[in-house]
Amino acid sequence: MKIQADALLFDNDGTLVSSLESVYRCWTRWAEEYGITAEEFARVELHGRPAAEIAADLLPVARVPEAVVRIEQLEVEDVEGGVHLLPGTRALLDSVPADRWAVVTSATRRLAEARLNEAGIQPKTLIAADDITRGKPDPEPFLLAARRLGVDPARCVVFEDAPAGLQAGRSAGMTIVALTTTHQAAELHADVVVGDLSAVSALVTDGGVEISVGD
Repeated sequence: MKIQADALLFDNDGTLVSSLESVYRCWTRWAEEYGITAEEFARVELHGRPAAEIAADLLPVARVPEAVVRIEQLEVEDVEGGVHLLPGTRALLDSVPADRWAVVTSATRRLAEARLNEAGIQPKTLIAADDITRGKPDPEPFLLAARRLGVDPARCVVFEDAPAGLQAGRSAGMTIVALTTTHQAAELHADVVVGDLSAVSALVTDGGVEISVGD
């Protein structure tokens, strides 16, 4: 399958890199510190959502700001050795000019940059939780990325592993490619579903970027 696009928009964790062990390790410690039971924690969707929204689901409003600062601290301190590139990431990013792709993450800028630096990725355009007022599944993060890149949202392709991110990209009117790195294919509603980015290649042309998607 071939997709014609002007820009590629990547979620970070679970798409470009994996830090799942670090994420669960840090959030488990955070939950224990704030007296949240395992049952309460299990009911909350963790992946692909801003920390502020997760904390707001679990704590009184007044405690959310300090709780967000705490989880960011835990995760940043846990970055070293806790992040690795997923298959296909390096080859795909190296094949596309820096002004043709962006990272769109639910993490704070501080945490996102720490994880990306650990993995050796330096995006020219990064949209983080600090940049938006409504996180995924709202389309705002992806629409902002398109605007920063100066491209029509309809000519963007989103690469995501989490249902919230897929919904955000779909609501933004973009083509959606889902990765089964953290969820089962049956949970992912997208135009195309692949195992990881090793199934994707890109060719820069005069008309934009031609994306080839395999199985």
